[in-house]
Amino acid sequence: MSGFLEELLGEKLVTGGGEEVDVHSLGARGISLLGLYFGCSLSAPCAQLSASLAAFYGRLRGDAAAGPGAGAGAAAEPEPRRRLEIVFVSSDQDQRQWQDFVRDMPWLALPYKEKHRKLKLWNKYRISNIPSLIFLDATTGKVVCRNGLLVIRDDPEGLEFPWGPKPFREVIAGPLLRNNGQSLESSSLEGSHVGVYFSAHWCPPCRSLTRVLVESYRKIKEAGQKFEIIFVSADRSEESFKQYFSEMPWLAVPYTDEARRSRLNRLYGIQGIPTLIVLDPQGEVITRQGRVEVLNDEDCREFPWHPKPVLELSDSNAVQLNEGPCLVLFVDSEDDGESEAAKQLIQPIAEKIIAKYKAKEEEAPLLFFVAGEDDMTDSLRDYTNLPEAAPLLTILDMSARAKYVKDVEEITPAIVEAFVNDFLAEKLKPEPI
Repeated sequence: MSGFLEELLGEKLVTGGGEEVDVHSLGARGISLLGLYFGCSLSAPCAQLSASLAAFYGRLRGDAAAGPGAGAGAAAEPEPRRRLEIVFVSSDQDQRQWQDFVRDMPWLALPYKEKHRKLKLWNKYRISNIPSLIFLDATTGKVVCRNGLLVIRDDPEGLEFPWGPKPFREVIAGPLLRNNGQSLESSSLEGSHVGVYFSAHWCPPCRSLTRVLVESYRKIKEAGQKFEIIFVSADRSEESFKQYFSEMPWLAVPYTDEARRSRLNRLYGIQGIPTLIVLDPQGEVITRQGRVEVLNDEDCREFPWHPKPVLELSDSNAVQLNEGPCLVLFVDSEDDGESEAAKQLIQPIAEKIIAKYKAKEEEAPLLFFVAGEDDMTDSLRDYTNLPEAAPLLTILDMSARAKYVKDVEEITPAIVEAFVNDFLAEKLKPEPI
């Protein structure tokens, strides 16, 4: 276990009081669950979370009265089922503000100087909002729960520890509604592909997506496909829910069933809306990018939207550039077939990387894109200050505001693979964006 933890966190962590703690000691203490708390001292929601998380942490470890830094001590052995440690991963840019913020934390933190490791963790777990709290199995490193904020709210006493993922069928079990008031049991979903749609009436992008999704749903059903959508509301009142749901031809979790809505949010680690998760008939995730797929495939010819190793960069999927490092091959789209040839060139490398990390049940550390010539691509080149060359091979890391550029006359599979491998091995020198 300690080997995995040291690879993830480094050799040393610090307490709120500034004392160093050896990471391998966590393994010796039998920590079974690791929480990674991503936040920043300048964020009011993070300050609120720290207060509620401290009480939660104390209750679970049986040391609620412990003061700052108590999480690092070994005096009080927690109950076996509650061997929990939390590590704060900060995005602070000022060391004094960071020190003031961590001083009252009873858990551990990555040292301020470990900026590169912090960034790797943000990218590895695709953290897009703060505060975020995810739980990992401390032995295997597998993500147990992507939305720890809901765990604190829904299970304040830790009775469901360690909050491992449950099968979709178990989480969705219960009555579902149609907007005419008809109630169906969740067992009616058997044999169908399912879209789990997290949305709310107060959210303009949600309402825009819903209009498109209604047409997509109709086309898929008319084509004879077994497909159902379940609306999981984030509306602020039952009246808003009913008004919004009246526009939808599919099913919904009852608004009054807040516990089930929350469990679905926890299951899929929802960090923002609108989000459409598409499941196969066995309840396994096909794609978390249902929103992008629906907008890119309005005729639904590619339903159920199995992920492509290489995407053609567009207005609808450009948001994914902010989810972590992305390889982008810029090409001259005025040359017939250039974009397709570029995708075929990258695809074997992308498939190899994706398969390697899927075998470890981890997200691939890179997304892969081909970009042609349009206004959106021009804006991206301007923002990242890239040369006008085409072809141009790049890796863009927006969260680190860093770019890696390979400007050569001919892009070959060998050049792409070497570029990717050198990036993953941290052999490339970044340029600032």
